[in-house]
Amino acid sequence: MRIRLITVTHKSPSWVREGYNEYAKRLPPSCALELVEISAEKRTANADLQRITEREGEKILAAVKPGHHVIALDVKGKLWTTEELAGQMDDWRQQGRNIDLLVGGPDGLAPACIQKAAEKWSLSTLTFPHILVRVIVAEQLYRAWSILHQHPYHR
Repeated sequence: MRIRLITVTHKSPSWVREGYNEYAKRLPPSCALELVEISAEKRTANADLQRITEREGEKILAAVKPGHHVIALDVKGKLWTTEELAGQMDDWRQQGRNIDLLVGGPDGLAPACIQKAAEKWSLSTLTFPHILVRVIVAEQLYRAWSILHQHPYHR
């Protein structure tokens, strides 16, 4: 199973890259996590944020692979416990699914991305900086994998 994290980004601080890479490298090749970065559109004081979000959404959708199960990270999505995420991962693996997780930029995901998604996943009712989401997702995927494989990481 391949999981692709497709995210709008601008230059990431080193601590974000290091945090993401730490958890992504812990996952085995049978559950590979790949980061696909989409360049954020330039935002100015008078920018049309709706149009910017739409353009970013078009780029995200262009990166989605045909046949992949698409999940939008959205505050209105399902709240999964880590154990429920582990169950989802097990279902995806058993069904032979590859996953594309969509993460919007600072102004969220375009409606077209949310419509394309087969599922919506909410990390929390809290608002996180979009750049931090990649670290949270990578850690939670690794934690869910560790549950499935009785690894001591999840205690």
